[in-house]
Amino acid sequence: MTVSMVKGQRISLEKPGGTLSMVRMGLGWDAVKKKGFFGSRERDIDLDASCVLFADGALADVVFFGKLVSDDGSVRHTGDNLTGAGDGDDESVIVDLGRLPVHVTSLVFTVSSFNGQTFNEVENAFCRLVNEMDGGEMARYTLTGGGAHTAMVMSRIYRHGDGWKMNAIGEPCHGRTFQDMLPVIANHA
Repeated sequence: MTVSMVKGQRISLEKPGGTLSMVRMGLGWDAVKKKGFFGSRERDIDLDASCVLFADGALADVVFFGKLVSDDGSVRHTGDNLTGAGDGDDESVIVDLGRLPVHVTSLVFTVSSFNGQTFNEVENAFCRLVNEMDGGEMARYTLTGGGAHTAMVMSRIYRHGDGWKMNAIGEPCHGRTFQDMLPVIANHA
């Protein structure tokens, strides 16, 4: 069963009848169709998903299009989508929760426009958390409205006792890469 999340909402990732071990954060988007003299056309939108790992508020590692696997191998980016074309997840980050080092306390998921296109040119943007073991969607956070920003802090997964929780963030910011966004990302560590 999918939980449709709203900005700021937090949910437990406890799995009934067992321990959640592997999840996929899928991010998707479409380009706004531009109407012209000869009909509508779609531009390519190169958004990039990143996962920033924190250990008690300090940057521990990062996974993005330029570094597809975390140093310990527990977090893996599935590849860069340069257009946003297609249905479903355009970029995904797979997290093996059981392999994450114990010092990693949170993972912040972001999306940024490498070419500087704003979210006014993006529609149908979402992030969703999927149980990678059975393919079941656990949570979905859909962005509404556009904006003159070029990046967004989407969500965070964090340790809570012996389990994990997810927080829908949806904070707009500016930047072409996660490095440009670090001051804003760090606020959610």
